[in-house]
Amino acid sequence: MPNTTATRVLVVDDDARQREGLGAMVASLGFEAVTAADGREALELHAENPADLILTDLMMPGLDGFGLLKNLEEHGDRTPTIVLTGFGSIEKAISVVHDLKAFWFLEKPVQPSVLRVLIERAATQNRLLEETAVLSRQLSFHGVLGDLVGSSGAMRQVYSEIQQVAPTSASVLITGESGTGKELVARALHRLSPRAGGPFVPVNCAALTETLIESELFGHEKGSFTGALERHIGCFEQANNGTVFLDEIGDMPIGTQAKLLRVLEERKVRRLGGKNDLPVEVRVVAATNKVPEEAIKDKLLREDLYYRLNVFQIMLPPLRDRKEDIPALADAILMNLNKKHGCRITGLHPGTIERFQSYGWPGNVRELRNVLERAAIMAGEELILPKHLAMEPMAAASEAAREEVKQDAKGEEGDSIRVRPGATMEEIEDAYINLVLQRTNNNKTKAADILGISVRTLHNRLGQLSNRKATGAAL
Repeated sequence: MPNTTATRVLVVDDDARQREGLGAMVASLGFEAVTAADGREALELHAENPADLILTDLMMPGLDGFGLLKNLEEHGDRTPTIVLTGFGSIEKAISVVHDLKAFWFLEKPVQPSVLRVLIERAATQNRLLEETAVLSRQLSFHGVLGDLVGSSGAMRQVYSEIQQVAPTSASVLITGESGTGKELVARALHRLSPRAGGPFVPVNCAALTETLIESELFGHEKGSFTGALERHIGCFEQANNGTVFLDEIGDMPIGTQAKLLRVLEERKVRRLGGKNDLPVEVRVVAATNKVPEEAIKDKLLREDLYYRLNVFQIMLPPLRDRKEDIPALADAILMNLNKKHGCRITGLHPGTIERFQSYGWPGNVRELRNVLERAAIMAGEELILPKHLAMEPMAAASEAAREEVKQDAKGEEGDSIRVRPGATMEEIEDAYINLVLQRTNNNKTKAADILGISVRTLHNRLGQLSNRKATGAAL
């Protein structure tokens, strides 16, 4: 049974005796009763302290029940309303229920048992409507998918890819810089999959040694190594019929990667010190902040494991490439910070937004949250002003590092490049890219930063350049 003590019922009737009688009946049933003599007084009381349910007569002098319901409808007020009707007025009551969307009607005299049932049902409907409205606002606020925030083109592409692959059982590799929200994507994939009712088990591959990560992933038997005092169930067994999320897969020891590949191919896991293989039905979602091709080249990621995980790849854009999402991200973060710290922050000052838009955000959304958390504590309430920010040291350091890289890239001969007369724009761009790579000791992350493009775009350009050279050699 719903909590009736929280249900506020507004009784509207011009007949004082019937009005007071209905109010007393409502109170005797365990609900809070408030009375009004006509529709106008009812609207005033409802505006001051909204009712959960309105119980109104139809025929009244002044603003009658018809006018009351019409006013509520015009203002988008969806408070459930029960219409009271006398003998011979049922047709009018049914018309009100249909045309003005009243919840129900009751014929006088009212039976307490019937009134109780209708109030409880109407209150339940009201709560469901409120929950639906909240959910709708959350979905709109967060873009499309749960805790992922943003409506930029880059994020809409991410949402589309999540929705495409989530219903399947395919392995997914999420790439992107640190702090971009890769685990949020993994959780969204799980929630939208047929495995949503199963467990979601995250593993940070960068935080554990080789022995510990194998125990964490595959489990171990008692006595299998020093300190193994009891049997431990690994993450793959824990995630059976669900999803295991392998974060920072590029930091997993190479030896463990080989064992992981076997588990993925055979769908069986053997605990450390165990003798039997155990079947597991798990979807694997992995993530890395490294460029996979570079990690393979540097012997940090097995190529065969990469292809096994990279059935479908989702690349999360860095915050600097979707700065239009910063206001929405800040609102979402501030909502949580207000609850966490008891603040009353209402938003960002225009000057603060301007500062945020001009900053490079090397730490991405994680850095944005850290900056906002400090600022929210400093501000306490209302708007976050530029003076509440502590971004100057970070911005200065970021700009100094960038300028240092640029100076390195210029070299002794400045920032000029030599090209043959008649060279195409493509050839000139290739020459400049090669110069920047040479001056950054082939550090593609620094080179991409100087060139003003993403690391993936740089890799695509280098691939195109390699293909052109190969074609030229063949000719």
